[in-house]
Amino acid sequence: MNSAMTHYMELLATNQPWNLLLFMAVPVICAETLAISEFIILYTRNLTGAAKRINKITGIFAGIYFTGIFIDLLITAVIPLTATGGWRGPFDVIAVGFYLLGVVPFVGLLLLDTGVIAKKKDEVSKMKLHAVFVSIFLVVAHVAMIFGMLNPSLVKMGTM
Repeated sequence: MNSAMTHYMELLATNQPWNLLLFMAVPVICAETLAISEFIILYTRNLTGAAKRINKITGIFAGIYFTGIFIDLLITAVIPLTATGGWRGPFDVIAVGFYLLGVVPFVGLLLLDTGVIAKKKDEVSKMKLHAVFVSIFLVVAHVAMIFGMLNPSLVKMGTM
């Protein structure tokens, strides 16, 4: 059986440890920081404390940071792979596609935390929307990781 990797895994394995840090560790640490601070805020109902400030700063940072990743990978990987037919099968496309979908909830957090969206909502409604964005990121990131770890030849060979 071919032991090929998805482009997602290849990206993380190349240029160690930098790609792993830049493309996996930073976004995941942001998501975990957001999730933990969401729990603290929701549990304490303290909408002005340190957890809220950390949450807001992390949401803004994650939105900007992941937008940069999205643009970089779109230009350097997705467009060239699509143009040359270089995808390694459906698992490869799903892994990269779901990874890049992380831009949607992270930009949502950026827009929410900078007051561009939900301006007229009360703080509790904003927190609910914030928690939804964090949850969406966690789901798409985990789908990307799961499909990214699969050998793309499994689906090509029909041996799944």
